[in-house]
Amino acid sequence: MKIMQKLSESILDKLSIDFLCNQVLKNAYGNDDTIIASLDSRILILWYLFFGVVPWFVNDIPFLLGCFLLVAITTKLARVAGLVLGLFLLGVFTQTGYLLIVTLLFGGNETAIAPLLVLTLKVATVSLASITVFSGLDPDHLANGLMWYGCPERLSFSISYAYRMLPLLMEEFQSVLLSYRLRGNPPAHDTFLGKVRYLIYQIRVIIHSFYPLMLNTAKRSRTTVEVLEIKGYRYAAVNKEVKKVKLSTMKVTNNDAMFLALSFLWVAVTILISTLV
Repeated sequence: MKIMQKLSESILDKLSIDFLCNQVLKNAYGNDDTIIASLDSRILILWYLFFGVVPWFVNDIPFLLGCFLLVAITTKLARVAGLVLGLFLLGVFTQTGYLLIVTLLFGGNETAIAPLLVLTLKVATVSLASITVFSGLDPDHLANGLMWYGCPERLSFSISYAYRMLPLLMEEFQSVLLSYRLRGNPPAHDTFLGKVRYLIYQIRVIIHSFYPLMLNTAKRSRTTVEVLEIKGYRYAAVNKEVKKVKLSTMKVTNNDAMFLALSFLWVAVTILISTLV
């Protein structure tokens, strides 16, 4: 019975790590057929500069609500992974959402609720705009767009490289964690105190797993740096001809112009409604 219980726990742990890996990979490379992914990255970055900055300087609720509805639609079109949306909801709730709920529960009036609602809409709008651009685009396209706007090539490369490294780091963490659990002797968790001891044991195993994980990551990073040097990355990063060839595939299409036109038309209608209300 105990063997089956340990086996089921191991399977659940593996599935949870695999789930995270699949969500990261889906979020980075599984949205190539969406409307957002087909747009030019330069247009999306320009779009993001508006919806990621302007809401912070506006306190009009109808305008913020209209912007929130637009970025919610674009997030839906980007088909963002459920893990990212879950983190978004958690982040909004821990930042301002819980204050709004507590104020409503304890009978707060409009004077107390309105500022919290404005702040919540600002955080949610900017967060969804960020999710649309940075999660809906292919990492390589995003890096090329940033490089076109003058971002250093090494920084843009680091963004795309980080997406590739996350699943590898999770798999490495899974291997190290399972090796610790195989060699360990977890306490029995039939009683309440046993469950507490088991929870403390799991936390200690996770903490100890980070040391070999960091060592293995350093080794992997060193190997990656050596491979890049052999392939002439340092020269290519500062060569204008290489940059020109890399950015030659970028092209603004009618879909990009239509996306910008519809977005700013939506904003114009939102401003009109806010002036009439």
